[in-house]
Amino acid sequence: MSFATRSEPVWRAIGDAEPHRSDRTFEELCRRLNRQSVDKHFDAYEDVDWDAPDHDVRSDDPRWELADFDPVATTEWYRSQPAQDRARLGLQRVAMTMRTGWEFENVLQRGLLARAFWLREGGPEFRYLHHEVVEESQHTMMFQELVHRAAMPAPGMPALVKHAAERLVVPLARRSPVLFFFFVLGGEEPIDVVQRRRLRAGIAHPLLERIIRIHVTEEARHRSFAKHYLEHQVPHLRPLRRGALAIVVPLLLGTMVRLMLGTPRSFSRPNGVPRAVVRAAWRAPEQRALRADSVAGVRRLCVQTGLVPRWARPVWRALGIWAGPGVDGPGCR
Repeated sequence: MSFATRSEPVWRAIGDAEPHRSDRTFEELCRRLNRQSVDKHFDAYEDVDWDAPDHDVRSDDPRWELADFDPVATTEWYRSQPAQDRARLGLQRVAMTMRTGWEFENVLQRGLLARAFWLREGGPEFRYLHHEVVEESQHTMMFQELVHRAAMPAPGMPALVKHAAERLVVPLARRSPVLFFFFVLGGEEPIDVVQRRRLRAGIAHPLLERIIRIHVTEEARHRSFAKHYLEHQVPHLRPLRRGALAIVVPLLLGTMVRLMLGTPRSFSRPNGVPRAVVRAAWRAPEQRALRADSVAGVRRLCVQTGLVPRWARPVWRALGIWAGPGVDGPGCR
């Protein structure tokens, strides 16, 4: 089996390594993920009982209160709000997160389709990418349905970020797949860490619990593909390209962590959350630890593939996504 693509000249022109032609392990992974996508998949409207009595979405429902590890939830300002206001804020935060989530997945799907367009016919990666596009579409419909039922303002990504995603990120899937899949993990890993924490702690509202459980189950496949792809491609990059990624990747991850886990002004301003409260919550030790932990998997991947030379570690530390000596293996010491 060949892992080559019809776009090899593009890879060489921008400095990415050629795809590793003899990598049977990667192709076997794609086949395994393809089987899993057939054996265990979900439909946004068949597998979520939107009309169940206990799935009703009301802004005064205390089950929507912010999770304990949300930056704003830990503040005295939030705890001092009336119970009805805490519930409303919690529901709006969920709706805004869902909106940002489906916008991210929209960009991801377009990138995956752009990459699949240039793959050889019949290959397991071609089929896997389309499985992922289908699953991300189901996630988008789940998220959008919840946003619709919340019936409150739910702005997603800032306009500047949307334009950058359309003009810069989507083309990366064909021109620089390695950087594109780091973008993918930069969006998926932080949300996965937070959602798994919520599941372990227990989610009060059963509708949100069902949506998150479906999302976590299928995203495990998506993250597995992206990580294995990078594990097999990064070692074949040219030295200059690897050096550039040593700086670009932490900058990308730091931006994505802020986008996915931060408290946007579109939430704090309309709800009267003081800026000082937002800043203090973001700088709290618990939030610093959460941000570093949210990209631990990607950080380990970067260390293992040699993308974290000693001279690049200050960038990770400055962005608050470095966990300290020895946490991610010998390469982090």
